[in-house]
Amino acid sequence: MKPIFLVFLWSLALGCWSFAAPAPLYTNDFQSAELDKVPDDMLVLDGAFTVKQDGANKFLELPGAPLDTFGVLFGPATNANVTATAKIFGTGKGRRFPTFGVGMNGAGGYKLKVAPSKDKLELYKGDDVIATAPFKWKSGTWTEFRLQVRMAGAGQWLVEGRAWDGSGKEPEKWDISYNEKTEPTPGRASVAGSPYSGTPIRFDDLAVTAIAAK
Repeated sequence: MKPIFLVFLWSLALGCWSFAAPAPLYTNDFQSAELDKVPDDMLVLDGAFTVKQDGANKFLELPGAPLDTFGVLFGPATNANVTATAKIFGTGKGRRFPTFGVGMNGAGGYKLKVAPSKDKLELYKGDDVIATAPFKWKSGTWTEFRLQVRMAGAGQWLVEGRAWDGSGKEPEKWDISYNEKTEPTPGRASVAGSPYSGTPIRFDDLAVTAIAAK
């Protein structure tokens, strides 16, 4: 087969892959962000969030005090057929552990949180826990999250979430799946944390990506 034809086939394959790939609506790895500030495209709900640096890596950091729950919104306002992802780093101290996670559909929407003191992954709708799954968290490591909301038929939506050790591969199966019969309210994605251990919580590689309805 002639080399020029091989190049054509390779280009065609790349074009097809690019067309089928999910469309990123928002990404932020903080590498170009200014230190000791919050990027202009983010909205702090509460908390002294600032961009910090450790070695060559930059990230958004929530200080270890005060001991409360704080969050920040990012990305466009959406209501379905999107997925939000983030990496979050926290440490425990004695018998005290932080809680943290990623959210969608605004401050009162869905939140996927790790609760280390319970060894659980919890899905919230507003302030109410609507689903849980076992989860063993490791202190001093990055935990990755994926939370998505998609249409699953007429008048039905599916909220799916998973979390995994950031040093490993993303699992194929969802940890949590919840059937929703009320149309989700449009809102921005979020990350949040509660530094109950008195140590900072770090957030990195935030993204919002469009997905296809099934």
